[in-house]
Amino acid sequence: MKIALNHKSSVPLHLQAEELLRKMIKDPQYQNGSLLPNEVELAHQLNISRTTLRQALNKLVYEGLVIRKKGVGTKVADAKISSKSINWLSFSQEMKARGIPIKNFELHVSWVYPEEKIAQFFNIKTDEKILKLERLRGRIEGPFVYFVSYFHPSTGLTGEEDFKRPLYDILEKDYNVVTALSKEEISAKSADKFIAGKLETEVGSPILFRKRYVYDNAERPIEYNLGYYKADSFIYSVESRRA
Repeated sequence: MKIALNHKSSVPLHLQAEELLRKMIKDPQYQNGSLLPNEVELAHQLNISRTTLRQALNKLVYEGLVIRKKGVGTKVADAKISSKSINWLSFSQEMKARGIPIKNFELHVSWVYPEEKIAQFFNIKTDEKILKLERLRGRIEGPFVYFVSYFHPSTGLTGEEDFKRPLYDILEKDYNVVTALSKEEISAKSADKFIAGKLETEVGSPILFRKRYVYDNAERPIEYNLGYYKADSFIYSVESRRA
């Protein structure tokens, strides 16, 4: 594509540069993680100062369209997955509704003794084994979320289910367990060595941590879920309406 600005135009150069950059990041050659031309080179090509170019770049960085790393360069940011707090669905159902293909990278099922806090949530004893489901999921390009779920023994889950199916679909259709309420806690964390390894990111990278408590229509506890999301790949949006 043509990389040039109109220096005779009444449109400020930084706005022209911003518009040019928006076109550049849509170009297929920059959609695969390739770096954009470095600032010195690009400023020279456009015949503008680096300060003017950075003014344009900063706007795109602020909007989350590009990622700039010192000593590395600038590249197009991966499209972020968004989850809303209303119309609660399972992860599989929500991603399907948004037309986002999801890949399961890992799936582990085991029977474990619950920690005290999990046993208290389920109102069971710590010497009673419960089903634990671990799933590493993401887009075709790579994983962006690691889930750990624990289930109340009353659900009837055996561990032999096809967990490639939507989880709440399994509970409702196979076991007549209807999940009706989700209470959530969301916080920011730094990735430890284990989570960084799962999500293919660096230790200390920002992680969105979501703790979900799931109940049936009688408000009996069904699932205790922990979700670790790559912060640069996922947005959790909240929609509120004033009464």
